[in-house]
Amino acid sequence: MLGFTGKAVVTVDKPRYLISDFCTSLESYLSEEQIREVYRAYLFGAEAHEGQWRKSGEPFIYHPVAVARILAGMRMDHKCLMAALLHDVIEDTATAKDQLAVAFDDEIADLVDGVSKLTQIDFRSRAEAQAASFRKMMLAMAKDIRVILIKLADRLHNMRTLGVMVPAKCRRVSRETLEIYAPIANRLGLYGVRVELEDLGFAHHWPWRHRILERAMNRARGVRTELVVNVESVLRARLDQEGIECEVIGRRKHLYSIYRKMRDKHRSFSEVVDVFAFRVVVDKVDTCYRVLGLVHNLYKPVPGRFKDYIAIPKSNGYQSLHTVLFGPQGLPIEIQIRTEDMQRIANSGIAAHWMYKSGNGDGGNPQSLAADWLQNLLEMQRGYGDSVEFLEHVKVDLFPDEVYVFTPRGRILVLPKGATVVDFAYAIHSDVGNTCVAARIDRRLAPLRTVLHSGQTVEIINAPGAVPNPAWLKYVVTGKARGNVRSYLKNLQRKEAEALGRRLLDVELGSFGLDLQRLPRERLDEYLSAASLASLEQLLADIGLGNRMPALVARRLAADGRGGIARKERPGEDAEQPPRFPIKGTEGMVINFARCCRPIPGDDVVGLFSPGKGIVVHRQECRNLGDFQSHGDKWLDVEWASETGVDFSTEIRVEVGNRRGALATVAAAIAEMGSNIENVQSHEKDGVSTTLDFLLMVHGRQHLAQIIRRLRAIPLVMRVFRVPR
Repeated sequence: MLGFTGKAVVTVDKPRYLISDFCTSLESYLSEEQIREVYRAYLFGAEAHEGQWRKSGEPFIYHPVAVARILAGMRMDHKCLMAALLHDVIEDTATAKDQLAVAFDDEIADLVDGVSKLTQIDFRSRAEAQAASFRKMMLAMAKDIRVILIKLADRLHNMRTLGVMVPAKCRRVSRETLEIYAPIANRLGLYGVRVELEDLGFAHHWPWRHRILERAMNRARGVRTELVVNVESVLRARLDQEGIECEVIGRRKHLYSIYRKMRDKHRSFSEVVDVFAFRVVVDKVDTCYRVLGLVHNLYKPVPGRFKDYIAIPKSNGYQSLHTVLFGPQGLPIEIQIRTEDMQRIANSGIAAHWMYKSGNGDGGNPQSLAADWLQNLLEMQRGYGDSVEFLEHVKVDLFPDEVYVFTPRGRILVLPKGATVVDFAYAIHSDVGNTCVAARIDRRLAPLRTVLHSGQTVEIINAPGAVPNPAWLKYVVTGKARGNVRSYLKNLQRKEAEALGRRLLDVELGSFGLDLQRLPRERLDEYLSAASLASLEQLLADIGLGNRMPALVARRLAADGRGGIARKERPGEDAEQPPRFPIKGTEGMVINFARCCRPIPGDDVVGLFSPGKGIVVHRQECRNLGDFQSHGDKWLDVEWASETGVDFSTEIRVEVGNRRGALATVAAAIAEMGSNIENVQSHEKDGVSTTLDFLLMVHGRQHLAQIIRRLRAIPLVMRVFRVPR
């Protein structure tokens, strides 16, 4: 043991227990010099936290030491332990990151900063602050995986001492733990950390449910103890008979796992708890399969309940054979068979493969699998401007049930349950996802929205000119796929917004006898500087997205003493009216057609600026326009272009006699008139008549009138009218 004679800066009841015992425990795997550095970090942290106390009444330094102890149990390197001892100094003291870099080094300063929350920024809500801090941490984690290991150890100790907090905070922290940190621990293969986080989160979030379930569990265990002992002895005797050296462990299911199965699968407590679990740990992989054959001879296997995670590991590196057997009295027995190395990885995950410096692991261990996941996170975050949205999609990625699918060359991809062909394509590569048009599943053609199932072989069909489709967002489930699609659409929307903004600004400048081509460059530069805009493109995009009013921008740009034409506030109020803005319906995502009134060519329409969306077009008689009467600056005079070239959706209501085949007759008449039916809903009114609501695609008002005339000619049709009317 090193002779640490330095006085602890903080006065505590048992200072030697705090640090000396901890340093003693490090001698098993760290050098003397490394332990001295750990002790120096402790002294720095103790001085920084001097006078700070935890809610439990302990000196604050107890917490960083406890966090470092958890990481030492994973045998983390000395710099990780130093960062753990210092992990709260940036967030909770006056110490800056630069000071840490000078006192220690940049590596430790980066680790501590990665764990620290964003406290210097004003956020609109607690949720936004938490999401932004989480996003910062995940990006730091992508550079150094130890960031998340420190954060998980920090969260684990906080959960162990959460009982001193008020109930509302207990529930909030527990929910965050169950939704984010426990799944991350699972994603990184940290089984022990995950189980403890889940059980502590369960106990604090639903204390009554936890107490009742624990009581029921203890009663059930008492009743079944003899049966468990008998099964265990039979297993041992059979394996000893075959000369197989192994360890047989009766495995207790943790409470949160039982609760989740009861809740998600709608099962009673007895249906879940009566599955007895055993773990058999052997020396090598071949023996695992020998043991599997022996236990299948001893008890009959339950069909469809065998899983080979050795041949196909889970995405966090977990490997084991799982089988369920019919045990004594017909009770199900779950057995997991694995090697000692697999057992170590199952408990410690990425920490069991600590190769931070060497980086020479194969593609199947937790270190490289975690690196792949982090790379996906980096790709995801580029597609999200909103930290809250990023956090929600990371939650989706954090371990739902898994599906194992194959590429044509036999590579296995692990995807979340419910993943589609598009998710698979993006899992291969972003470029493959961006240009996919269809797929072959087990050599049969399949559309992109097809949900995948384990064991399928999927081949993606690409086309050079293909681009992501906004409709994909309705059915993709992985964060990587969603992030890539959103990123493409965001860039597309910006280009469309710039084009629309240019047209809008030119129309308004026309009132002053100007356009962007003839506008003096110095006047434009002066405006851009005053508005803190980097370029003309940014100004045009802001106008196109509805963030700046083109009329106001035009007035500022034309302000040279010549005056201009006065703008009208609402359609029809000014006799001297500037040219109306023509719309074609092909402008893309920056021109939106209101669903409340569904305007079509031929309707009298008006445009409203909607920040972030562009222009929303309404029919002039739309009831919702009343809310905007007092906001004349948000109105835009619009009209339909002479040729639109696309179809528009509109809704009609058809009342028909309640007869067999009425829907088919009406639908056939609509199709006969060259219209596509997007949706139909049927409502029986009084037993005599039925109301049919059709969502149709039409060229314009004239086309709609032809359809209505055709439907009125059908004898069983009682009434037809447009909705809303």
